[in-house]
Amino acid sequence: MTTPQAPTGTFTQAQLGTQILIGWSGRQPDADQDTAFLLAYSLGDGPDGPEVGREAMRAMLERAGLRVGGPIQDAGETPSIQAKLLVQAGRAVLTLPHLSAQYPAPEEWLAAAQAQGQVYGMFATSPWPDAVPGQPVGEERLRAFATDVEVVRTAAHCLLPVRSLG
Repeated sequence: MTTPQAPTGTFTQAQLGTQILIGWSGRQPDADQDTAFLLAYSLGDGPDGPEVGREAMRAMLERAGLRVGGPIQDAGETPSIQAKLLVQAGRAVLTLPHLSAQYPAPEEWLAAAQAQGQVYGMFATSPWPDAVPGQPVGEERLRAFATDVEVVRTAAHCLLPVRSLG
């Protein structure tokens, strides 16, 4: 029996599974103000399973101009990156080809995003099946996933300029 695969560079929307966007803010070492963070991840619930979903996410990110496993990119300085962040009316809306997600941002996140003029985006290729919509994700669980060495190493990292309407 063969397993369905997402060949390099090709994938279907369904293979990505459920896409989630979650945010937080906090002070980084050697920083004098808070940073706003966004984490995009999949539940790994695509019809072909989490491994195919992982490869589909990698292909989607690379198609958007993001380097998986590479250094932090700056979307404000790299026009070929097709990742846009709109912050308006208490929401952060992230769009990439094949992905559009919203994050209802708390005041402290909005303040950090506006003060910095950018948000640190992490796009995980590793699925996180236990962080489902409608159920709270505690700080410890979020920290454990977002700082896991394998998750960080296999993610794309990008500074996203904050844009707004008007």
